[in-house]
Amino acid sequence: MNKLGMPGRILFAIPILVFGIQYFVYGRFQGGLPPVPPWAPGGAILAYLTGAILVAAGISLAINIQSRLSATLLGIFFFLCFAVLHTMRLSSVIHNGNDRTRAVEALALGTASWILAGILPAGMRVSEGWETLTGCLAKAGLYLFAISLVIFGAQHFMYAQFIATLIPAWIPGHLFWVYFTGIGFIATALAIVTGILARLGSTLLGVMFLLWVIVLHAPRVFAAPRNGDELTSLFVAMAMCGSCFIVAASTRKDSSA
Repeated sequence: MNKLGMPGRILFAIPILVFGIQYFVYGRFQGGLPPVPPWAPGGAILAYLTGAILVAAGISLAINIQSRLSATLLGIFFFLCFAVLHTMRLSSVIHNGNDRTRAVEALALGTASWILAGILPAGMRVSEGWETLTGCLAKAGLYLFAISLVIFGAQHFMYAQFIATLIPAWIPGHLFWVYFTGIGFIATALAIVTGILARLGSTLLGVMFLLWVIVLHAPRVFAAPRNGDELTSLFVAMAMCGSCFIVAASTRKDSSA
């Protein structure tokens, strides 16, 4: 693990903890709040259970106690939410940009959690089979994370006009930055898959997400502090920043510049 591993873990753990707290506040499954879609069954009971899972995992990752096990289990939970719950309305996920983004966010954060597990030191002693599973999930996670980046990148071209309206007015060339970001997503995905400049590409994408948190999302949260959707969006961007740093920390030094 390189120096990006620790900040990546923290920047990933804090949003997971916040998401868990939000489930307790809402008492229901809320659109845009990872990883469970709003149409999932279970009502308040399962919403609170989801909150408890995320709070426990977020604390474990933040204080780095049994974090390898927590990251593996958290990734499985996110992936199941993506593969089972989001696909309950597969047509909507395929054809609706909002639902597709929410599903792919669950996939991206879940696979990033597996990658994190792969770079963390072992905690409590577990079976050899579980260690093998953790390693396999970490490797698969890199490719699935890359797929999520390609989808995010493609959506920046599909919905360029809408995304441009989210950029602060004082920044010139809105469409340029939308297309530039889309290219950045896809280029980073290719770097991860090929192993060429993977560390550099992931690091730069993480920095981009961090700038979004500061320049784009934070002002929107301050302007509407009671808007839960804006708060969620900020922490999703922070979690993606941490995810990119985690991916960078997992790559071999000789695969980057």
